[in-house]
Amino acid sequence: MQLGLVGLGKMGFNMRERVRRAGHEVIGYDRNPEVSDSESLADMVSKLEAPRVVWVMVPAGDITRNTVKELSELLSPGDLVIDGGNSKFTDDRVHADLLAEKEIGYVDCGVSGGVWGLENGYALMVGGDAAHVELAMPIFDALRPEGPREEGFAHAGKVGAGHYSKMVHNGIEYGLMQAYAEGFELLDKTDVVDNVPAVISAWQRGTVVRSWLLDLLVRALESDPELDDLRGYVEDSGEGRWTVEEGINNAVPLPVISAALFARFQSRQEDSPAMRAVAALRNQFGGHSVHLAGPSSGGGSTQG
Repeated sequence: MQLGLVGLGKMGFNMRERVRRAGHEVIGYDRNPEVSDSESLADMVSKLEAPRVVWVMVPAGDITRNTVKELSELLSPGDLVIDGGNSKFTDDRVHADLLAEKEIGYVDCGVSGGVWGLENGYALMVGGDAAHVELAMPIFDALRPEGPREEGFAHAGKVGAGHYSKMVHNGIEYGLMQAYAEGFELLDKTDVVDNVPAVISAWQRGTVVRSWLLDLLVRALESDPELDDLRGYVEDSGEGRWTVEEGINNAVPLPVISAALFARFQSRQEDSPAMRAVAALRNQFGGHSVHLAGPSSGGGSTQG
């Protein structure tokens, strides 16, 4: 079948290639003319045969909203738009309603696989009407990993369910990465263990903590055993925050995911005002030593 693909960045570029390898025709559009197959969204749409299926793979937020709005003016009744970016699930209903006014279908799709998806396939979680999902199933089958469909694809529910599922997936990912990171730091800090990369590498088979994330940590340590080439500054793309917000909204305790999110916030502080306050309080009530700002440091120390 044909697919229009909007956004040919790190993910979209590889997704286009994987779908083409499966024998489908992909007509892509990107603002970068060096990778684009068409001159504009309108040009891309004109090259597609009805019923058209257009996959949007651009940054979440205003860029996605504007793209969906423009497509609503270019597509025809019976066509379908798939949002495969990391949009917040609450945006999906807005997109679906906008397109429904023109009798255009909408499916939201959470995509996991990163830069490895071209060769390994992408895990897909979709939300929308069954008829719309079925229309795009050849594309989903081309993108997902080889093997049983249910091990790499899920029709999670109504519109919004795909992005909600991906949000929770990424929240779990925050917690897993933080646990591996803390274990690495403890191993690296002690003088008992001499070869930290070897220990972590040995966890790849036979242990309950083996995973693809662990394999990627081993890969990173192979090129930089102490990880000294990196700053400990970690951004968050939004899904972790939304997961914690949903935990609050639904009274579901998420202590691990919340702590992992807050650890990322802490990583961006060279000097934490909160921890300065803690140091000041410890010094005030117990006379504990403090490290002064500037070239000198000092302070008294007492029991307490």
